Amino acid sequence: MTSDNGRFFARPTRVRRHRRARLRAALGAGALGAVLLVGGCGAADSAAGTEDLKADAPQGLADGRYAPDGADEAGSAAASAAPAEGAEGAKGAGRLQKAPKPGAAGAHVIRTTELSVEVESASKAAAAARSTVEASGGLVATETTERIDDRHESSHLVLRVPQDRYQEVLGRLAGSGKVLSRSSNAKDVTDQVVDVESRIATQRASVARVRELMEKAEKLSDVVTLEGELSSRQADLESLLAQQASLKDRTSLATVTLDLTEPDAPRTNGKDDDPGFLDALGGGWDAFVTMFRWIAVALGASAPFLVTAALALVVWRTVRARRSARTAAEAPRPEAEPEARTEAGPQARPEAGGTPAP
Repeated sequence: MTSDNGRFFARPTRVRRHRRARLRAALGAGALGAVLLVGGCGAADSAAGTEDLKADAPQGLADGRYAPDGADEAGSAAASAAPAEGAEGAKGAGRLQKAPKPGAAGAHVIRTTELSVEVESASKAAAAARSTVEASGGLVATETTERIDDRHESSHLVLRVPQDRYQEVLGRLAGSGKVLSRSSNAKDVTDQVVDVESRIATQRASVARVRELMEKAEKLSDVVTLEGELSSRQADLESLLAQQASLKDRTSLATVTLDLTEPDAPRTNGKDDDPGFLDALGGGWDAFVTMFRWIAVALGASAPFLVTAALALVVWRTVRARRSARTAAEAPRPEAEPEARTEAGPQARPEAGGTPAP
């Protein structure tokens, strides 16, 4: 019984040991799977920066031949870009919380001013404004001078002035005469400048990655596809560079639109306005000449009609005369009367105061 009991109790002990071993193995496998899952998620996050490039890459480059190098480079680029993006986000938040002052360091402001000034001589004032702007380091973008009448001129100038000399130059221009109107505008584009700079850096890195893939490509189809992708990304990069240059030009130089006009001519005395004999004679002669000129114009305008009417009258009279002559020729003549008897007789002629004799 003892041996039987020993064998009887030994079997459950072995079963329990096997169950514990299986449970431990299952727990170990679960822990290993969790570790692998976390590692896979981290790898997916690190390779997120290259998903757009892999999507555009041809089939020959997506089969894994160039994946390790591209993944490492993309991972390093994403890792280096993440802190920069975080720093730019922090800067943007700081700008939203507190706007920079116009003269603060690092601020990018576009300044424009429209100024209208009345001066004694528009040409002289335009020359002085041109000298002032050039002395400050600026330039004259456009200049137009127009003569209104024999004694008046007006000038229109578009001036580009450095930001640090903007207020000084504007004060000199306003002091050259009587200010008729003035309008100024300032626009802060710091966020736009920072955004364009960040996009340029990202686009340059993207172009560099495509060029590296072109160097590693072996198939002609892969090279052609990558060349198209490189051209597209280079075009985007050039567009961003043009935007950056435009922003730099507008933020480094302020724009001043200057209009220069002259005052109206002074009125003359009333004595000079009274007409004299010579003025009346000249006015009468002008009226006389003008009358004959208009008569000549009227005759010239009516000459074709008069000639046509005269020709029609001549034709009508000629036709009428011919018809009258033809009608007279065709009319019947009256018969001749019998000649009176010439013989005289006592019976033919009665005596004076009596009856004729039998």
